[in-house]
This record gives sequence, structure tokens and C-alpha cells, in this order.
Amino acid sequence: MHGEFPKQILSKARGGTRRTFAIAFILIALAAALYYVFSASAPQQRRGGRFIPSEGPVPVLVAASARADVPVFLDAVGTIRALNIVTVRPQVDGKLLSVNFKEGDDVKKGDVLAKIDPIIYQAQLNQAIAKKAQDEAQLANSKIDLERYERLAATAAINKQQADTQRALVAQNTALVQADQAAIDNAQAMLGYTTITAPLDGRTGIRMVDEGNYVRAADTNSSIVVITQLQPISVLFNLPQQDLSQVNSAFEKGPLNVEAQRSDNDAVIDRGVLRVVDNQVDQTTGTVKLKAEFPNANLQLWPGQFVNIRLLVNTLKQVVVIPTGAVQRGPNGTFVYVVKDDDTVSVRAITVQKQDETQTVVGKGLEPGERVVTTGFVRLTEGSKVAIGSADGQTAQPAGQRPQGQGNGRRQRGGNSAKPNPQQ
Repeated sequence: MHGEFPKQILSKARGGTRRTFAIAFILIALAAALYYVFSASAPQQRRGGRFIPSEGPVPVLVAASARADVPVFLDAVGTIRALNIVTVRPQVDGKLLSVNFKEGDDVKKGDVLAKIDPIIYQAQLNQAIAKKAQDEAQLANSKIDLERYERLAATAAINKQQADTQRALVAQNTALVQADQAAIDNAQAMLGYTTITAPLDGRTGIRMVDEGNYVRAADTNSSIVVITQLQPISVLFNLPQQDLSQVNSAFEKGPLNVEAQRSDNDAVIDRGVLRVVDNQVDQTTGTVKLKAEFPNANLQLWPGQFVNIRLLVNTLKQVVVIPTGAVQRGPNGTFVYVVKDDDTVSVRAITVQKQDETQTVVGKGLEPGERVVTTGFVRLTEGSKVAIGSADGQTAQPAGQRPQGQGNGRRQRGGNSAKPNPQQ
């Protein structure tokens, strides 16, 4: 009797604990269900640090299509080459008396670069002049004798054969005088070679021989200096053979403009013109070599330097352009989201005529001034309501309200027809 009473109390305590746990579990499940229902009925998404209801307008950035002149460039990598390179060598043997330039000097054509000892060549010239004087004296005497023999032969005082022989002697002496004159010219040339002058305008390199050394014309190690013409300067570059017809067609109409740009950015170093299209295609690479010429007024270009080349082959006049970021691609081709006056979007199929990293030329499908979405495509569908954001993306305008300068949230690059630049 006394043993059963504690057991009943213990059984009741255990039953109360089970009910408590059951009630707590039911309350937790009910709270979770209520949270799920309310969160599902009003989901929120975070956009730019703010919560925007999913049922509200879609935040987007837009840009207006515009007409512009769009240049068509062909890009390549070019190598700077000097327009002319001359290795100055002695043309006669002798001791180098003086070197009249400093390494790295700019020289003009005809400037004296060095002098070779002229004593031997001056002596040879004097000898040739003396030999000519001797032969001229003999020629004069033979001419006098010829006149005398011709008069005697006319009176039959002497045999005519003597007159003919004398006439041959005069011709022989005349030839000797002419040979003497050639020897004088040769000696004068050799003497002139002792003064070494610059063959063109350019910049001298490192001196290869010092004064006092004996130089020889036949010795390649006797080179004095290399002169490089830097103004103007040339650039060699290659283009795929597929572009050859387009280049030739444009080249026939007149000179083509070429831009040299730095390899690390789009800054233009110099502007020149295309000079030569090579007369054959390299079969190993399938490319054709071209040569452009630049004024290089400030010596921005240097032989051996690599630069980016842009060859202007055409200009599309007053075409419709939009930012490339606005162009979308789907199963049916390219399209854009056009923002209508009521701030809803419409899917519009377009034809792309030309495209680069920043700008797209639209052949068909858009008119100037129409607004296209450039950012915020994830939730867009046909007829979606949009809230047009500012250029910095910090705020979104409610539907029906447009910020000032609408359409320039992302300013169209190259849209100014006066100064197009589609490669920015």
C-alpha cells in the first residue's frame, strides 16, 4: 500500500513532462509555419545595399541610341624600323687622322664625319696631272707635224703614207691625253674619299673605330659608325590575308591613315600614312606585310620598338550606335530591351553591323533617340516595369520619373560624329 503511492506520483510527473514537451514542439512548428507564410508572401531582394520588393519595378540603367560617324579600324602589332640605315665605311686605305662627330649626334647630309691621311692620294693626283701635261705636249707636236706632212703630200713632195702614219700618231696621243684625264678623275675621287661625310640626315650610333688606327676599305671591321634616319620613321606590321581585299580597295582611293599606340594603353603616339602593301602573302603565316611611315617629330618612335597599329580602312557615316553592353543574344539572334515612354520594356530584335568592346553599330531595328537597357537584365521580360537608375547606380527612380539627362546613364562612346572614337 505504501509502496504503490510513490509509484503513482512518479507516473503522474512523467506524464506532465511529456505533455509539456509536446506543447512546446507544437508552438515551435506553428511559429516556423507562420514565418514561412509571411516571408513567402512578401520576399525581398537586396539591391545595392537596399531591400527592393520583388513585385516592384526592376532597377536598370539605360542609354539612348544616337547617330555617329564610326571609323573602321584594322588592328595589328607593328615593329618600328628606321627609314634608312647606313654603315659608314672607309673607301680608301689609310691612317684615320680625326673623328669629327660625337656618338649620338644628329648629323646632316654632307657633314664631315672623319678624315683619312690624304698624302699618298694627293701625290697620285699630282702624278696624273703631270702625265697629262706631258702627253698633251706630245699631242700638240704631233698635230703640227701632221699639218706639215699633209701640205707636202698634197704637192707630192713626200709619200702620202707618211702623212697617214702621222695622222695615226695624233689619234694615239689624243687617246693618251684622254686616259690621263681619266687617271686624274680617279685620283681626285680617291683623294675625296679621304674626307668621310654623312650620306644622309640621321643620328650617329656608337663609334666603331678610334682615330689613329689604320683602316682598310676591304676590311669590314674598319666600319666607323652607323647612321640611322629617325625622321621620318617606318613601321612594319602584318594583317591576315582575309583583310587584303578591303585594304587594297581602300588604298586605291588614296592614302590610308595609320595610328601608332602604346602597348600598355590606347594613347596615340603618332599618326602616319600607309606607304606599301607587300606584293605577296606569306604562305607560312597567311598574312601580308604592310609598311607605314610616321613623321616622328618628337622622336616618340624608336627602331626595334613594338607598338599597336590601327589602320583606318573605312568610315561608316551617320549610323545608329548603342553601347555594346545593351546587346543581348538569344535563340533567335541579337536583341535589346527598349524602354518605352511608360517605363516598360519591349524586346526588340536588331541587326548588328559592327561591334567592338564598347560600341555597337545597329544596322536594323533601332532609331536614334530610343532608350535601351544597358544594366539590369536578370528580371526583365516583355512588358516589365523598370526604375531607371542614375549613372553611379546609387539610387533608382520610381516608375514614371526620369532623371535629368535621361539616356546618358552610360554615355555613348563615339556618339559624337565630330570626333568618333570607337576604340575607347
